[in-house]
Amino acid sequence: MDWMEMSLRDFQSALASSSPTPGGGTASAVALGQAAALTCMVADLTIGNDKWKDGWKCAENAQSLAIKIFTEAGKLAQDDSDSFDSVMESFKLPKSTEDEIQSRRTAIRNATLQAALVPYQTAELAYSLLAVLPELAKRGNANAVSDVGVASLLASAAAKGALFNVDINLQSLPSEMVGDLAQKSEDLLEKSRLLSKESLKEVRDRLK
Repeated sequence: MDWMEMSLRDFQSALASSSPTPGGGTASAVALGQAAALTCMVADLTIGNDKWKDGWKCAENAQSLAIKIFTEAGKLAQDDSDSFDSVMESFKLPKSTEDEIQSRRTAIRNATLQAALVPYQTAELAYSLLAVLPELAKRGNANAVSDVGVASLLASAAAKGALFNVDINLQSLPSEMVGDLAQKSEDLLEKSRLLSKESLKEVRDRLK
């Protein structure tokens, strides 16, 4: 199932169902796509408008990044569901012999690690989008500054939601497989939080 080919209503119905996919990781990637789309809109409303010429450069940078993220977020939404489906499938592998038990355990761990790596990619992209939003909020078209605020909130939710999915998958893995991913996840969460806070401050300042 390609979630990006669904209508919004159908996707929300799938999300509301008891099926394990789509879940929070997919929803986080979709939120990131929405944040990127709003960023593109604000950039479009800024570039070429002489009144906001001071913001053209940052708008061009934001737009270039957001276009790439818009496409990648859709792919990550699907990858997230696929990776979790792989985890579920690996649990169905036979376990009648010691070799089968070992093979099954390895498959579960590998699939679970992939299910952590996909949302981590979502969080990284969300962070990169959050990094361009404070300046866009400060210099972009003031009539659309509230949309920058919504983009920041969505990107922040995408990062935080994705990292929840990283953390829950890492819990069941041995430390040698996790490496420094848990620490990187924690650091990325804090950096994303600070950037979102900065964006929202710029938005509120221009709304005064």
